[in-house]
Amino acid sequence: MMACKIGWKSVLPNCFKAKIDTNIVPSEVKVVNLDRHRLAFSDISTDSRSVFISLDDLSSNAIIGSNLHVFTLAELKLITSDFSSANFLGKGGFGPVHKGFIDDKIKPGLDAQPVAVKLLDLDGNQGHQEWLTEVVLLGQLRHHHLVKLIGYCWEDDQRLLVYEYMARGNLEDQLFSRYSSCLPWLTRIKIMVGAAKGLAFLHGEEKPVIYRDFKASNILLDSDYRAKLSDFGLAKDGPEGEDTHVSTRVMGTHGYAAPEYIMTGHLTSKSDVYSFGVVLLELITGKRAVDKKRPTKERNLVDWIRPMLRDSHKLDRIMDPRLEGQYSTQGAKKVATLAYQCLSHHPRSRPTMSDIVKTLEPVLDLKDIPIGPFVYVVPTSKCDKEMEIGALKTKVDDENKMNIREKIEKGDTGESRGDRNTRQRRVGHRHKHGLKTDTIVYSDAHLYHKTSKARKNKQNSY
Repeated sequence: MMACKIGWKSVLPNCFKAKIDTNIVPSEVKVVNLDRHRLAFSDISTDSRSVFISLDDLSSNAIIGSNLHVFTLAELKLITSDFSSANFLGKGGFGPVHKGFIDDKIKPGLDAQPVAVKLLDLDGNQGHQEWLTEVVLLGQLRHHHLVKLIGYCWEDDQRLLVYEYMARGNLEDQLFSRYSSCLPWLTRIKIMVGAAKGLAFLHGEEKPVIYRDFKASNILLDSDYRAKLSDFGLAKDGPEGEDTHVSTRVMGTHGYAAPEYIMTGHLTSKSDVYSFGVVLLELITGKRAVDKKRPTKERNLVDWIRPMLRDSHKLDRIMDPRLEGQYSTQGAKKVATLAYQCLSHHPRSRPTMSDIVKTLEPVLDLKDIPIGPFVYVVPTSKCDKEMEIGALKTKVDDENKMNIREKIEKGDTGESRGDRNTRQRRVGHRHKHGLKTDTIVYSDAHLYHKTSKARKNKQNSY
C-alpha cells in the first residue's frame, strides 16, 4: 500500500485555495483527525507566505469543528444592552469587555448563562491576526484551565469574541486592587496550581503551544477561584523535532518576558516558565512585577527579590504583609525555592510545567498554618465603601465626644480653674432659670389661649 503524507492545504481545500492531487487514489488518502491534530499558527498567519482564511472558511467548521457559535453583531448588541456602560467589565490590550446573557433564544442549543463579550479595538495594540489566533486555538483546544470560547462575530470591520463569564475577574485585580480583600494563602496556591496545569497542557500538546503572555491579568478566576488562562492572541507554535527554539519578534509584557527571549528573540516553553515564576513572585510578595513608584533598586521585582529567595531567614521580610502571618512556613519555603528555579537566567535550569504542578500540589495539603483571627471580607461596591467610611467617621466622632465628656467629669480638660468655674456658673444659671415644662402636651390653640390669659392677668396687677 502506498504511503503518502497529506498536509493541511490538501485536507482543507476550501481554506487554502489548493486542489487535492488527482493522482492520489481516494482510498489511499490519510484523513487527518481534527481532534488530535491542531492547525498550526503558521498556517493562519496573515503574512505574504501564508494562506488566507476567509469568514466562510471559519463558519464552515472545516478548521475549528463545531465547537463555536457564530453570532451577529445585532445579537451581541442585544445581549449586552448595546454595550452599555452598566455592563462594562474592563479593557485590555485587545479592547473593551462587556457582560451579557445568552440562552437558546439567541442561538438554539445554547445553555442559559452569563458571558463576557470582548470587542476588538480597531485603534488598539492587537488586530485581526491576534483575533484569528484566539478563535482557531480555543476552537480546537478544550481544558478545565483554559477559558472557554463560546463563539465569535466577524462582521465587516467588527471582530468580537464571546467567552464564558468569570465571576472573580482576573488575578491582578484580586491581588492589587484597593477594593479587594486579601487572598488567603491556600487560595493563592490553588490559583497557581490551576494556571500551571493550563500551561502544562499547552506545552504537552502533540503540536506544543507557547503562551508567550503569561501574567496576572490573563489569569481569570471563576466563583470557586479556579484559574483559567485567557487572551491567546500572542500564542505561538513551539519547536518540534530537533528544533530547540522558535525565532520570532519579541512581544509580551514588560517585567514578565524571559531575558533570553528579549535579547535574542528565541522562544521556548521555558520562556513561559520564567513568566510563571514572575507571577509566583507577585503572589508571594503581594507586589507588582514592575512598579515605578518604588525606589529605583526595587522597581523590578525579580531583580530585587530573587536574591533573597534562597535565604529562609529573609522569607518573612518578603512575604505579603497582608497575609498577617497566616501561611504555611513549609509551603512558603517550597514556593520560594520553586520561584527561584523558574527565574533562573539559564533556561535549561528551569523546571518544566509538569514538574511545577507536581511541586505545587502538595503545598495545598500542608497544615502548618497558624490559627488566628483571620476574617475574609467580601468586596463591596464603591457606594457601600463610601457608606462604610461615613459610618466609621461617625463612630470616631462619637468616641471623641465620649472622651471629652469623661475628661470633663474628671476635671482633666486642660482649662484653667477660673475658666472652669465660669463655665460651671453658666451651666448652673441655665439649670436655675430653665423653663418649666408640663407633662401634658397642648395643642397650638390651647397654648395661645393660655399665654393670652397670663398676659391679661399681668396687666391687671399694675
